[in-house]
Amino acid sequence: MTILYGVLVVVHLIGMAGVVGGWMSAVREPRIVPAMVHGALTALVTGLLLVGLSYPVFDGDNIDNAKITVKLVVALAIAVLVWVNRGKDGIPKGLLHGIGGLALVNVAVAVLWSDRFLG
Repeated sequence: MTILYGVLVVVHLIGMAGVVGGWMSAVREPRIVPAMVHGALTALVTGLLLVGLSYPVFDGDNIDNAKITVKLVVALAIAVLVWVNRGKDGIPKGLLHGIGGLALVNVAVAVLWSDRFLG
């Protein structure tokens, strides 16, 4: 079960990289690139699977439901924004940077919201 969890973490990170990489590749010509769509959906689905697996893998120890909720809300916002704007030829730069910024916020929450950093 822990191997499956580790594989899901890797796929989750690849999904996040698709969103951030797609954002960076579209800066000159703001649009939603396929990597952002697939990355957002991959990160969302694998994130949900990771939460479901964390309870049996870690026996419910140190699972922060508040952190999971914040990450889920941000991931849903990213997925909706990417999905709704995926077929458009161009989008406002602010929207593109908003999506990229939300992805970075989710990464920051994942890394910094822990006992190691928050005491």
